[in-house]
Amino acid sequence: QVQLVESGGGLVQSGGSLRVSCAASGFSFSTYYMSWYRQAPGKERELVAGIGSTGGSTHYADSVKGRFTISRDNAKNTLYLQMNSLKPEDTAMYYCRAYRGVVYWGQGTQVTVSS
Repeated sequence: QVQLVESGGGLVQSGGSLRVSCAASGFSFSTYYMSWYRQAPGKERELVAGIGSTGGSTHYADSVKGRFTISRDNAKNTLYLQMNSLKPEDTAMYYCRAYRGVVYWGQGTQVTVSS
């Protein structure tokens, strides 16, 4: 069955870095558009970054542009989000999402940035 399993979240100080990963299985990962979303308590889920199936095109929310980098390894069926210069407002549950007509979501990994 389809699985998206995020990992790598945790507690980090403001200005620090963290890399979260999303391991995919059960579908043709290399043909799907992948993205990272986040949801903070009391707020709507928002798009953080997206990447095309080959990794050749990326898109970032203005709030993370220049600080976060999305990437993928199609040989390993894994999606990554490198987060640098983290801010307290980056605190949220981070979810990976797969899309190709249908949508699959992971269960999320918590990122907490302390001030």
